[in-house]
Amino acid sequence: MSDAALFATSVAVPAARTCVHCGEAVRGAGDAAFCCAGCASAHAIIGAAGLGAFYRRLEDAHAHRPVPLDIDFAAYARQTGPDEAELDLLIDGLDCAACVWLIESLLARNPAVLRARVSLSTRRLSLRWRGVAADANSHAGLVAALGFRLAPYEAIAAAAEDDRDTRELLRSLAVAGFAAANVMLLSVAVWSGEDGSMGGATRALFHWLSAAIALPAVAYAGRPFFRSAYAALRAGRTNMDVPISIGVTLACVISLHEAWVGQQHTFFDSAITLVFFLLIGRYLDRRARGRARQSVRALLALASRSATVLAADGTTASRRVDALRPGDVLLVAVGERLGADGVVSEGASALDAALVSGESVPVNVAPGAKVFAGMVNLGGPIRVVVTAAGEHTLLSEIVRLVEAAERGRSRFIAIADRVARAYAPVVHLTAMLTFFGWMLLGGLPWDRALVIATAVLIITCPCALALAVPVVQVVASTRLLRAGVLLLSPTALERFAGVNHVVLDKTGTLTLGRPELVEGGDDTEALRIAAGMAAHSRHPLAQALVRATPDAETVEGTTELVGQGLQSGDVRLGSARYCGVTHVGDDGHSELWLTRPGQTPVRFAFADRLRPDAARAITALGRENLSIELLSGDRSAAVARAAADAGVSLWRAEVTPAGKARRLADLAAQGKRVLMIGDGLNDAPALSAAHASISPATAAEATQNAADAVFQGDSLLPAVETLRVARRADRLVRQNLALALLYNLAAVPLAIVGEVTPLIAAVAMSSSSLLVIGNALRLGARPPVREVC
Repeated sequence: MSDAALFATSVAVPAARTCVHCGEAVRGAGDAAFCCAGCASAHAIIGAAGLGAFYRRLEDAHAHRPVPLDIDFAAYARQTGPDEAELDLLIDGLDCAACVWLIESLLARNPAVLRARVSLSTRRLSLRWRGVAADANSHAGLVAALGFRLAPYEAIAAAAEDDRDTRELLRSLAVAGFAAANVMLLSVAVWSGEDGSMGGATRALFHWLSAAIALPAVAYAGRPFFRSAYAALRAGRTNMDVPISIGVTLACVISLHEAWVGQQHTFFDSAITLVFFLLIGRYLDRRARGRARQSVRALLALASRSATVLAADGTTASRRVDALRPGDVLLVAVGERLGADGVVSEGASALDAALVSGESVPVNVAPGAKVFAGMVNLGGPIRVVVTAAGEHTLLSEIVRLVEAAERGRSRFIAIADRVARAYAPVVHLTAMLTFFGWMLLGGLPWDRALVIATAVLIITCPCALALAVPVVQVVASTRLLRAGVLLLSPTALERFAGVNHVVLDKTGTLTLGRPELVEGGDDTEALRIAAGMAAHSRHPLAQALVRATPDAETVEGTTELVGQGLQSGDVRLGSARYCGVTHVGDDGHSELWLTRPGQTPVRFAFADRLRPDAARAITALGRENLSIELLSGDRSAAVARAAADAGVSLWRAEVTPAGKARRLADLAAQGKRVLMIGDGLNDAPALSAAHASISPATAAEATQNAADAVFQGDSLLPAVETLRVARRADRLVRQNLALALLYNLAAVPLAIVGEVTPLIAAVAMSSSSLLVIGNALRLGARPPVREVC
């Protein structure tokens, strides 16, 4: 199996009840048949006839009346073989896992389609089919017939569109918040006048002022929901935004009717407040997906845009990396990033291989050595024969693995969403029964019965439920921020709380990630000579010598032989082989040798020191009933030494990025909920695939983007603090949800019988919200982990 193919490992998911529509796992208790509201809606649209019948209807409709496309996608397709082509598309309007399933499943019905994979995080559709590039429009048109907008996938264009959508959400959120605050002030005045102190004309004026503020605000701020619902309905399907749009519209229409006929109560405040809370949730979701997109883009940024190709006649030409083919010969200059996987055919150099091994020490390469896209040439020029290019490189496999892991994580449903999924249908059914009960059994006119039913919906407006999770997140995030931890995902706390196994990387995570001189400093004269020669090199071990003796004078006339060492006259500094030293054994230290004519060779040993509180942090994690293991791409001797010093009994060395992903998959299959702590570029897929993940602030940007949290400083204890805060936050969230539900259980019966006035409802809702907030503030009462370890 090739190095790139090793990355095609998927993360195993423990067995669970499956959705009757899409086959995904159904989380949570109960007998729910669907994994999400989107699947329930899609199942209702597709019907009992099944997906095959739905596909045939859609294909027939597309054949007789094709959906017009604004772009000729054939120009962006790539012919990868004599009878095979592929295309990457950006899908606008992708809202949930049900949309992903629908697109992938429908395309899979086409026998010509070889692969159709959709990433919810990046909104990227990777499509490969049997045929020619000219067939691209036919396949794209089928997706467009579902109501989605398509564009060629380009990372820069995708980033610009994401930024535009985020800005629109923020503007909508600001408008909804401003309008909700002002309408609520008018409503409080109306409620206060229930004792007869406010005349009918004044109350009517306040109702129309509320309408003047709320209706334009709902029309503007509700656009993200209305557009999505309209596109879905026009395509003959539904999504989660359809019931949201109907509910908000119904509240506004009823309120207009009540104001027109001069009734005492309207519900403009509830309509705009509901939009405000929904936008908060949509924005947090957008932030979570945006972080996943940044992770992939940071990895894509490691790919070179062009490469220098050496032709058979000796001429050179610059070519885009996606146009490279196996067998091409590349000229890679010093400081250049490799654009393809290959084998060194000529020259010797040192490469920054952190992408593959995660280690900070460069790797020496010579003819015959394997190299990979994304590596940086630090030494001399080399020639590389391409073995894999474009979408088939190791770097592309890492990107796909991160996308696959993020796609799985995006299906993770937070506690509040699980409660709301069961909560909303019950409330809607209650309101409907209230309406028919008062109209058929109570003898009320339809408009009065509808007002009471709407009042049931309004009093159950989930203010406390909406605050149950966010307020705990705010308190927990603030506490962790004071401890030097920044949370990057809105669902991170819930996942941190469920962790029962910890996997650590070594270099840069358990250790500080920089080599330090630990042996050879006793010979002062030799150390000063070596440091003077080392000043001519950028190799990490040479720089460690310079840091150990910063006042050493530079040795003039020093030359560097890339990948071997330094020489000044008859004095050599470098590897044992270069210096002619016979050295047997590996004590886990990196080394340099100094040889001088007529004198005994001097060995300088280097080690990557543990973080100052590494052993203490490992002990603290053990006290939390967590099992711990160490995975590293470093040599066995170095990993064994670090594990022994830190107190970790289970460790594995020389593990590739694919090996880490496979190990996490094995642990997940065993029922382990893994916390991955890593910092290297090679750790990004493992960080994305883990149940939860955290990385130090010194990690690469792509690694930080793939993690759920980032901690500052040289201490490892913030990782322990994160787990402890998350577990307590999880208990508080469940308590808050219970308080919110108890409020509704007490208030709804009173609303059904018409005994709750708007003023009482307002006081009750405010009281429940304050109770939830007060309970969440208890999270800051316990001392941080530094004070109790």
